[in-house]
Formats: sequence, structure tokens, C-alpha cells
Amino acid sequence: MEITNVTEYEAIAKEKLPKMVYDYYASGAEDQWTLKENRNAFARILFRPRILIDVSKIDMTTTILGFKISMPIMVAPTAMQKMAHPEGEYATARAASAAGTIMTLSSWATSSVEEVASTGPGIRFFQLYVYKNRKVVEQLVRRAEKAGFKAIALTVDTPRLGRRESDIKNRFTLPPNLTLKNFEGLDLGKMDEANDSGLASYVAGQIDRTLSWKDVQWLQTITSMPILVKGVLTGEDARIAIQAGAAGIIVSNHGARQLDYVPATISALEEVEIILNYKHQFLF
Repeated sequence: MEITNVTEYEAIAKEKLPKMVYDYYASGAEDQWTLKENRNAFARILFRPRILIDVSKIDMTTTILGFKISMPIMVAPTAMQKMAHPEGEYATARAASAAGTIMTLSSWATSSVEEVASTGPGIRFFQLYVYKNRKVVEQLVRRAEKAGFKAIALTVDTPRLGRRESDIKNRFTLPPNLTLKNFEGLDLGKMDEANDSGLASYVAGQIDRTLSWKDVQWLQTITSMPILVKGVLTGEDARIAIQAGAAGIIVSNHGARQLDYVPATISALEEVEIILNYKHQFLF
């Protein structure tokens, strides 16, 4: 089958991947209303084409945190990519570099920060979940910085995992041949089987539910990398994030995988943009 647009990958993935793996990548939380709304909201945004403009030379380059990229599109953090392909995050890192844009590596990658850095040059950010054991967090942040990562994308919308019903039905767990590579030497790289979702049980046991705005400031004491707050959907939180010292905002509803019946990310963007001072970065 010849691929002519991005959506066709989904049909191929459904055909080729084990059901548990496909459902993990493809599903949202609860009724999946926001999952549908994420796409529907884009469909309601229409072009207003202007004509008779010289388009023989088009420049889509832009800058994020001072880094020049080829287009206003970045690769968002996606966990456990080796479930889909043996190359996993290696391939994503090489592709992002070749495209001249930024890859954000997930904390829950199946390749470590060091392994991804070894794939070659490229601008890379690191997505961070804050564990109850803050020494683990400090160690991971310092490893990312040492490996050449340029920013931390702090996920703030996951004090507990969203109720992903497909994962519950499938008793989702990480396949036995894979580990969460960044945690492999800390006895945190494996997921135990559970009566519902193994990932939900892992999050309940490890992720710090006390995470608050003061921790944005705490992170700034352990790294010189800029902190991006990922998971903002309101203007009020955008303002607080900047006041807490965040270098930028990532407007996100976590791919509709956390709290259902929240606005589509694109619908929340305008409110956040209005609140933010023009001097600060925000990402969608």
C-alpha cells in the first residue's frame, strides 16, 4: 500500500500491531470525547486563501527557545516506541534531525537519553514525569543535560493516569522484551501485570501526586536547562507558569489520554496566547 497521507498509517498500524499495543497508542481516556474533539476542532478551522502572491520561495523556519527549526512542527514525546518497531526512538531521533526539527524524548522511552543522543546530532528536549523519589528525578535530569538535551518538558497533567478503558480491558503492560530504559538500573524499568492496566498501577506507585507550582521552581535549582510546562489548557495556569519561572508553555490535553471532556488543544490555544506576554514561548 502506497502511503499518501499521515492518517493512512493508522490503518496499517491496526493491521500489523498486536491489539494491546495498537489500542495503547490509539485510544483516549474514558468516553474518548476529547479524542474525537481534538480532530473535529481542527476540521472547523478553515483557510482564508489569498491569491496572486509570489510563492516561488517559501520559508517556514522558526525558532523555539532560540533554536532554529525548519518548520513550526516538532515531534511530541511518545512513550514505548519500540513496541511498534525495533528501532523505536532511534528512528524518530534520526528522522527529526533529518527534517531539521526538535524531538522530545519521553521519560518512558524504550531507549535511554544516552542511546538517543548517540544516534547523531539534533536538537532534543526531554519530557519529564516527577517520581516520588526525587533523587531519581535529579539523576534523570542531569543525565539528560549531560547527553546534550536542551530543555525539560515537565508534564503536569498526570498526577494519576487517565482512565484508559482499552488498556484496562487489554490488561496493558510493557512487553517482556522491553524496559523503560531510563529507569533500567533503578528497579523501575519494568511494569508488573495488574488486574486492570499495568501502566496505571505503575503510575499510582511511582508518580508524585503532590507535584505543585513550587516544583517548577525546584527544577530550576537542579538544572540550567529551560523548563517548559506541558499540559496547560487555561489562561490562568499559563500566567502562573510564567510567574513560576517557566521558559515556555506546551498547550496540551495529553492527546486526550488524561481527562476526558476537556477542550481540544487547538481550542484552548487562543485563551493561553492572549494571557501570555509576547516575550515568552508557547508551544502547541
